[in-house]
Amino acid sequence: MTEQIQWVNAISTRLSLESAISEVTDRIKKQLSGSPDLGFLFISSAYASEYPRLLPLIQEKLPISVLIGSGGGGIIGIDEENQAQEIEGNPALSLTVAHLPGVNVQGFHISAEEIPDLDSGAKAWTNLTGVSPEQEPDFILLADPFFSKVNDLLEGLDFAYPQGKKVGGLASAMAMGMQTGLFYQNGTENTELLRGGMVGVALSGNIKVDTIVAQGCRPVGPQFQITKGERNVLAEVAMVGENGAEAGKPPLQALRELMNELSPDDQQLAQDSLFLGIARSEFKLELQEGDFLIRNLLGIDPKVGAIAVGDKLRPGQRIQFHLRDGNTSAEDLEVLLEKYQREEKNNSAVGALLFSCLGRGKELYGKPNFDSELFRRYVGEIPLGGFFCNGEIGPVGSETFLHGYTSSFAIFRPTAMT
Repeated sequence: MTEQIQWVNAISTRLSLESAISEVTDRIKKQLSGSPDLGFLFISSAYASEYPRLLPLIQEKLPISVLIGSGGGGIIGIDEENQAQEIEGNPALSLTVAHLPGVNVQGFHISAEEIPDLDSGAKAWTNLTGVSPEQEPDFILLADPFFSKVNDLLEGLDFAYPQGKKVGGLASAMAMGMQTGLFYQNGTENTELLRGGMVGVALSGNIKVDTIVAQGCRPVGPQFQITKGERNVLAEVAMVGENGAEAGKPPLQALRELMNELSPDDQQLAQDSLFLGIARSEFKLELQEGDFLIRNLLGIDPKVGAIAVGDKLRPGQRIQFHLRDGNTSAEDLEVLLEKYQREEKNNSAVGALLFSCLGRGKELYGKPNFDSELFRRYVGEIPLGGFFCNGEIGPVGSETFLHGYTSSFAIFRPTAMT
């Protein structure tokens, strides 16, 4: 009989670090019958002064072959009653451990100094991870919030591993000024608390990572095509209709016309929750909500009617304004989960990780545990771990991006059952 993948999570809210570690490791050892091949650790920044003690204490209780982890402003996991918990503003520790027969697990740590130039060949990027593209790996990535080369690294990994999924998040803290950290364990000898760069794990073989990236927005108004723009400045747009694009106009004029068409509630919402969606597919005729990468509006030049956006732009791209609030975010996630359920991939899912923005959770929905409970309602009551991030990593279309206000899910399932 073929050995099965096992996936287990436990969360603790005990104030003592030793007690929290004992609780999660004891629960995991009761459920895990195979070897602990891989671990994901997320710990509240309330324990930040004790971070240097964390990995040695865990390894003493439960030696794990490869482990990566992060400090977080909020921690996600499964309690003793098998209920999803999103612990915000209080101490918590979440540990996910997997037994992975037939899976190749490769951990790595990358510093900013090691990032190649973007015009480097694929070999320069594969050297960072130690994994061949022929293995078709998927990646879980955790980065320091001040790691300035995150976008370059994601672009390089997409280039070197075009078929691989890349999911993760940036470390966070409960309050500004609190110290965070990254954790890396690769074998019994290599145990590190890191204050910079990125830690990651590449998974290949008998495992597949599915992704759901919920950006929490809904489109409003017509779609436009960029007719003039440079770098991140949107200079001219043309509305896209049945007969192609109309004559160009300043984007500020297009936005004012849109505002006049919105309902009073949406006009009010647009005052502080208006974003721009940038289409990631040049060839798709019918664009849907998930086809847009959501980016912030950074500023307006009223003299020329230009708008600065939080991403690079170029003529020819299609764009659409978007709004975000709690109801919209809930509807967006539910639509994506319903789609995933229809594809029936959830039937073989064994575990998941959730990387959610610090701006979601209770602040967005007015109640706790919303994203995690909704996820398990559609995908099943599988083990779920994660944390609230300072930025979320996940794909839109065929490219991987750093997001904000997003919930990015990594769902793990064995390929032998697909």
